[in-house]
Amino acid sequence: MRAIQRPAPQEGSISAFTVLMLVAVFVLTGLVVDGGTVLSTQQAASDEAEQAARAGAGALSVNALRAGAVELNQQEAIAAAEKFTVAAGHPGIATVSSGVVTVVIQYRVHTEILGIVGIDSLPVSASASAIDVQGVTVGS
Repeated sequence: MRAIQRPAPQEGSISAFTVLMLVAVFVLTGLVVDGGTVLSTQQAASDEAEQAARAGAGALSVNALRAGAVELNQQEAIAAAEKFTVAAGHPGIATVSSGVVTVVIQYRVHTEILGIVGIDSLPVSASASAIDVQGVTVGS
């Protein structure tokens, strides 16, 4: 009489598959949630950089205005722009070149879900430029 052979049990193979799928679900969820947070934060950083550049562009030279010209006071423009970024909560770097104020803001955003797979933060950066233009004068 022949003995019936049963295949060897495959205990544990479903567990490895389940673990891999669970990690994949966490990564996809993290990309959606934390990616959305980064996109929202990126827009906020861009707005902060724009407003800081505008604040810097408003720092005009009093002596130039008295002479009838519109010129930036470079030191005051940089100070005003950087003061705005500090007040907004994300210190940035301001520069002035040829009358154009440029502000760069860079920082990192803490992740909520991607931290489970080892990604603790994601970078956010924004830059914006502004120039103060001369308005319309009476009689023009």
